[in-house]
Amino acid sequence: MIDVYVIGTGCTPFGKHADRSFSDLAQWAYTDAVEDAGLSMTDTSMIEQAWFGNCGMGPGGQGGIRGQVCFTPMVQAGLFPERVPMVNVEGGCATASLAFHGAWKDILSGQCQVSLALGVEKLISPDRPERTAEIFGTGIDQLEPQRWQDYYRRAGEVAGKAFVMAPGRTVYMDTYAMQAAWHMKTYGTTQRQIAVGAAKNHHHGSLNPKAQYQFELTVEEVLADREISWPLTRAMCSPLGDGAAAAILCSEAALANFSQEARSRAVKVRTIELSGGKYRALDEPGLSRIAANKAYARTGLNPQDIDLIELHDATSFCEIYQLEMLRLCPLGQGGRFVESGETALGGRLPVNMSGGLVSKGHPVGATGLSMVHEMCLQLRQEAGPRQVSSASLGLIENGGGVLGFDEAACAVTILEKNK
Repeated sequence: MIDVYVIGTGCTPFGKHADRSFSDLAQWAYTDAVEDAGLSMTDTSMIEQAWFGNCGMGPGGQGGIRGQVCFTPMVQAGLFPERVPMVNVEGGCATASLAFHGAWKDILSGQCQVSLALGVEKLISPDRPERTAEIFGTGIDQLEPQRWQDYYRRAGEVAGKAFVMAPGRTVYMDTYAMQAAWHMKTYGTTQRQIAVGAAKNHHHGSLNPKAQYQFELTVEEVLADREISWPLTRAMCSPLGDGAAAAILCSEAALANFSQEARSRAVKVRTIELSGGKYRALDEPGLSRIAANKAYARTGLNPQDIDLIELHDATSFCEIYQLEMLRLCPLGQGGRFVESGETALGGRLPVNMSGGLVSKGHPVGATGLSMVHEMCLQLRQEAGPRQVSSASLGLIENGGGVLGFDEAACAVTILEKNK
């Protein structure tokens, strides 16, 4: 298979950027990625294709040609080359990973030597707060909502946590909470184990200057925070925020056109594997298990070969669950694994050095590429106080949209330090 490299990444700080437009945030991440690749703006003519990920511009009034609209000011200012084709991508919280997958396949196919992936999101709307709910509403079936409502009501009886729709509640956090309740009932997982993972990631986030939350929380403070949906407290759930992230990918042949410094910092893409969701039973493996199995098979790697993880912890229960689905610990042992400290900085398998979604933040259309950015920092040994020593193989799991207890789409990516 053709070797593909990430030659540059960029990521804005995540948080509330009310004074910046979608286009402003996109330009910020893009220009950071260009600089990271060691390019000048005149060198960007080598970019042959672009993939643009976003979920929220539609409810904001721009339903189509989102990337083209966002990049028009950059084209006019000479920051982005003219006539570059751009594909718009949407896949819920997995949107940016799907854009990354598209750019990767550009290179694999031989159609392009250099391709760009970018994701941008604005979830905060001070002048129109209802827009946030509209954005999240696009991630679940709105054509036949009775299908998932009936599914969750039946599943609630099995999980031991009833599904209730009411004002002020969010379906997404409630369904995560139902899965957590079932896991607790089935395997003896505890609320405290979930809180340990949350506190750990808030510590990692305190070391990340681009994280939305840069403060530490003790396990007791996590447990004492406001309840969102038992057993989940606010500190166990990802916040709303804005941001953008980008990556420039190239072929091995194109790598020779970059500076020696850029070449030495290039990160190899071992694989990106996708899977689709379905309405599964609570005791049935989720779609990330399918994507992970494909990734291990494609690369010839085993779970034990992985040095560090960035995974999709929209809630801190997700870390427990996804470690099991990715075959990084035995089924039912995720809570104990996290509680043991093995997933903390300095542990055997560090998870979410960025702070994860619960601390770094989760502007949904940008999240997957922010994970790529963090992983590249780690593999280049450029992550500062949160650096994992001697990391050479990193795995990223990113899911988006909702089909029952599955996401609608999942991407598992394996990146490798360039040797």
